[in-house]
Amino acid sequence: MMRRGTPEADLQRAVLQALRIALPRTAIIHHCANEVTEAGPRGAKRQAILVGMGVHAGFADLMVICDSRVLFLELKAPKGRLRPEQEAFRDAVQAQGFGWALVRSLDDALGALADHGFTTRIAPSPRRPAP
Repeated sequence: MMRRGTPEADLQRAVLQALRIALPRTAIIHHCANEVTEAGPRGAKRQAILVGMGVHAGFADLMVICDSRVLFLELKAPKGRLRPEQEAFRDAVQAQGFGWALVRSLDDALGALADHGFTTRIAPSPRRPAP
């Protein structure tokens, strides 16, 4: 289901659905809701509670765990850019040997699985090098 004005959310729903089909049933695909979008003091209080409970700034949108592999996927609209916190998270997880990928399309998501050695039931389309 596509909704106007939410390209990243639409992409995430489509990617999640594709990953559920492509990966084995044993795979864990987790979305970390790490931000409160409510404005004002109530939103700030809720965000502070979440940070106190362990929410990590810049954490990727999806985490895929399957067959002893971990891959973090950061989903962005075609012109979306990483925030500094997201770049720091990317650098930290890659330095620890985990996979991380920027995803702007279903092909990017399936390609990231292939690039990081995940076995899938779907063959990815040929990928263009990232700009």
